[in-house]
Amino acid sequence: MNGELCESVILSDGEEILIRPIHADDKSLITAGFDRLSPETRYRRFFAPLDRLTEQDLRYLTEVDHHDHEALVGLDPKDGSIVGVARFIRSDDPLEAEVAVVVDDPWQGRGVASALLERLIERARDEGIDHFIALLLSENADAIELFRHIAPGGSWVRPSASGNTEMLIDIPEPGSFRGSKLARVLRETARSAPVVNPWRVFRLAIMRRPPKD
Repeated sequence: MNGELCESVILSDGEEILIRPIHADDKSLITAGFDRLSPETRYRRFFAPLDRLTEQDLRYLTEVDHHDHEALVGLDPKDGSIVGVARFIRSDDPLEAEVAVVVDDPWQGRGVASALLERLIERARDEGIDHFIALLLSENADAIELFRHIAPGGSWVRPSASGNTEMLIDIPEPGSFRGSKLARVLRETARSAPVVNPWRVFRLAIMRRPPKD
C-alpha cells in the first residue's frame, strides 16, 4: 500500500472511510483521536486510566518503519479525523507480531476494525508475518477456555513474558478475514472482557522497535 495514497472503503451502514498507512506528521490527529475516546474505551484498550500520550509515545506510534512496525489509520473524509488505528509490531520471532486495534467510540460496531484488520493482514503477509499475538490476563480462565474452542488448529495459547497468557492466532488467507478465526477471536474476546494487548504491554513491544533514522 503506497504511503501517500488513501483507499476509500464503504462500511456496512453506507458511510465512507479512507484507509492509509500512518505518517510521522499524524501526531496531532492521533492526539485528537485519543482525547475523543471515552474513559471506558481508553481503559479497555490501554488497560490503564491513561490521561494523555507523551511526546515519546506519539513518536513511537507515528514514526514507524512499515516493516517491523506497521500502523494503518482510518479517516473520516468529511473532516480528516482519525476514526480507528490498527497496528502490528514484529516480535522476537520474525514470523510473529503483536496486534492491536482501537476505534473511536461513535464508529464502533460499524465495521471499521474489520476494514483496518483486513488491510493490516495484507501488510503483515507482505512483510513475512504469519501469526498475530494477542494477550489475555491469565486469571481470565473463561476467556482462555473460550479461545480454545473458537480458534482450534493453527492457533494456541502459551505463557507470556509478562506472566499472563498469549494467544497466537494464525493469519487468514487473503480475502477470508471476516469468517476467520482471527475475526472470531477478536470479536469474542471483546465481548468477554479480556483486554487484547493492553497499552502497558504493547508499548514495550513498540519500545523494542525504535524508529529508524
